[in-house]
Amino acid sequence: MKKAFRITLPDAVFIVLLLISGIILGLSSGGFIVNFKQFGFSIFSTLQKGVSTVSTFVTDKVESVQDMFTMKKEYAELKEKLKDYEYLQRNNVEIREENQKLKEQLNFSTSLEYKNLPAQIIGRDPNSLYSALTIDKGVKSGVKKGLPVIAIQDGNVGVVGKIVTVGMETSMIMPIYDTKCNISARIKTTRELGIVSGTGSEEKPLSMSYISKRSLGKIQNGDVVVTSGENGNYMRDIPIGSISNIQTLDYDSSLNLDIGPIIDFSRLEMVLIVDQTMGNDRIADSDTDSATEPNPDDSQGTDSEGAEQ
Repeated sequence: MKKAFRITLPDAVFIVLLLISGIILGLSSGGFIVNFKQFGFSIFSTLQKGVSTVSTFVTDKVESVQDMFTMKKEYAELKEKLKDYEYLQRNNVEIREENQKLKEQLNFSTSLEYKNLPAQIIGRDPNSLYSALTIDKGVKSGVKKGLPVIAIQDGNVGVVGKIVTVGMETSMIMPIYDTKCNISARIKTTRELGIVSGTGSEEKPLSMSYISKRSLGKIQNGDVVVTSGENGNYMRDIPIGSISNIQTLDYDSSLNLDIGPIIDFSRLEMVLIVDQTMGNDRIADSDTDSATEPNPDDSQGTDSEGAEQ
């Protein structure tokens, strides 16, 4: 039977002393200190690198978020500036167009033979394009019942209607498409005389009657219809519209013509009220200004004659 292994006290003391001796020997040679420093430096540098990486990542993300918010803010500001620029551009275009319209009307108003008064349309029935028109001039401005109303639009002069109601500061126009409106008119090319009447219809607002069938081969679509100047209601040769359709009826000896107005009433804003009983004082003023304006050639001639004397 084998004996159990036992460490006696002297053996234990020997082993302990041996270990202590080895440790003292190692410390005295400096080997343990160097290894400890390297181990500690490795751990510390690894931790430092990890912290630096995390810190750099977080910083980059924060800066990216800040850049994104900055870009969004700048984008919003640029959008607002673009809106302002577009608004200014539209305003400039509208102002130029308005100035062109006013200049066009002023030139036409000055060239008319008769006294005329510009007026602006301030009211109409929004549910019906073909309704009476209200303007911003009345008795105080010299408007009278029955005066003809014309307009210039896109360089074209056309009949609008006539004054039917006059207030102190406003008046009402009965437009040519009204069923109660009848105008003595002629076809410009053939000088055929007829009557243009309003139909009150949006599709065919005007019709012309009492045109002889003998004119069938002489007239065609597109021919312009103008005022005849008879009865003193409208000035002579003011365009009303153009022929859009020619109808013949077996039981009628005359033609029935559909007329398209030369004025687009949906875009009409300004009109001219004409008083044929009075001359255009603007023409007189214009002639006076021209007569009183000094002529450079005349002044030079006078100076020369004075020098010769």
